[in-house]
Amino acid sequence: MIDPTRFGLFILASWALIIAPGPDMLYVITRGIAHGPKAGILSAAGVVCGILVHTTTTALGLALLLQASAAAFLIVKLAGACYLVYLGIKSLRDRSAFELRGQTAAVSSHKLFWQGVLSNVLNPKVAIFFLAFLPQFVDKTSSNIALQMVTLGLTFALFGLCFLVLVGYFAGAIGAWLTRQPGYTNILRWLTGGVLIGMGVRLALTERR
Repeated sequence: MIDPTRFGLFILASWALIIAPGPDMLYVITRGIAHGPKAGILSAAGVVCGILVHTTTTALGLALLLQASAAAFLIVKLAGACYLVYLGIKSLRDRSAFELRGQTAAVSSHKLFWQGVLSNVLNPKVAIFFLAFLPQFVDKTSSNIALQMVTLGLTFALFGLCFLVLVGYFAGAIGAWLTRQPGYTNILRWLTGGVLIGMGVRLALTERR
């Protein structure tokens, strides 16, 4: 079982990251604006399926690695901590404006879905992120580490699906509003950066028991 306190922290951290404008949100909004609400929803479903591939494979592989070797745990911990802090600093320093570049050519439903899937499956940065993110909320003394991480990954994907489906459906209105509200994106940028840096520090201080 996942500790309720850790799971609560995981939920807060997950939503802070999910609602921040990033590649997945931009992709879904762009598709929704260019091809309509259905395209936005299909793109959201594809993106989340790509996330599921990464979270599942990362959870199963990393669980075996962490249980097998103390040295592997230390390497993964330090590398993950550095990566999260790097992402946090990058987010804080990113002052680029929210920008949408849509396409107007017709795209089939099948293609929209699979493009969403591949946009995440073929992005190694997504796998690296979950490699650093998921272990922080797992009880490493338990014998079911893999099950805990799969559960966390599925939970994150479910949250992402709920949010991105809404984003895809209301893509036109959301895109126009974000473009007119740079203050909002700045707040989310600082929130995301702070969460990532905090998780990086927390991961670096985690001990293998």
